[in-house]
Formats: sequence, structure tokens, C-alpha cells
Amino acid sequence: MKHPLDKFRFCPVCGSSQFEENNEKSKKCHACGFTYYINPSAATVAAIVRENPSGEPEILAVRRAKEPAKGTLDLPGGFSDLGETSEEGVAREVHEETGLTVLRTQFLFSLPNRYVYSGLEIPTMDMFYRCDVAKTDGAHAMDDAAELLWIPVGKVNPADFGLISIREGVARLKKFFQA
Repeated sequence: MKHPLDKFRFCPVCGSSQFEENNEKSKKCHACGFTYYINPSAATVAAIVRENPSGEPEILAVRRAKEPAKGTLDLPGGFSDLGETSEEGVAREVHEETGLTVLRTQFLFSLPNRYVYSGLEIPTMDMFYRCDVAKTDGAHAMDDAAELLWIPVGKVNPADFGLISIREGVARLKKFFQA
């Protein structure tokens, strides 16, 4: 397996090419002594559930408009921005992808993941939240979402979700919302 910083060849402090593996999660510059550690980026995932007319719970899924896993199912969410809390990040991402306004968030669980972006494998910590929204009328696909789908929880198939941590998270959520 490649080192997570294998694409980083030069020290970001002094520019030296003596930037070499230090351990499984860092590189060290032998010219200036700087050590760079790669830690997971904060990412958020929204579980938005509503009842359909028969009283069965449905979860909001999105079809990914972009790589990685373009065309597969996903849950609304994305990376937290600098200076915002994880809760603010999930609310922003939900609004950007669906137009929905998050009223409340409840942390459920987290899962580590690896997200490939521009050929770089980024370790993430995906934080799953149950999100209550103002209303579901008027939701529409925007930004990274090509389509929105309300899927009855009992019919959700984790294998339809393209990202590994989302697939595992959906399996957990399915058990949670069917209980």
C-alpha cells in the first residue's frame, strides 16, 4: 500500500526534496526538521427521514453528480469548512444539495473513510447526523446531487450506495430507523 503522503515530494516549509516517510502517517524533512502528519478531514452525512402517507419511514438519498462514485446513491453531506462546526457543515451541505433547511441535528455515529479526490486519497472521518428539516416540500437536487430520492427505509439497499463508509452507515441507519 502506498504511503498516504506519497504525492507530496517536497517539504511545504523549505521546499527541500529531502521530504521522506517518517512513519505510516507522516513525512519528515531532513533539511529543516519539519514533520507533516496526515489526519482525517471532517466530513458530514445527513440522515433525513420522513413518513410517507402510509406511515412508513422514508430516507432521503441523492444520486451523485460527480466523481467519486458518480451515478450511485449517497446521503446528503460533505466536508466541513474551516471555521464551522460539524453541525453547521451538515446543515450547509444539506441546503446546498437539496435546498432544505436543517432545524436540528443529532449526532448518531462516525466511520472512517478514504475519499479519492483528484487522484489523492484523503482520509476522512464521516460523522452521521439525524437532521430534522423545516419541510420537505420543494426539495430539489442541486450542487453535487443529480437527483433526490425518498426511499422507504425497508427497501433501502446499502449496495446501491457508492462510497464504502456511506454503504456501512446506511446499513446501520436502516436498522436504527426500522426499530
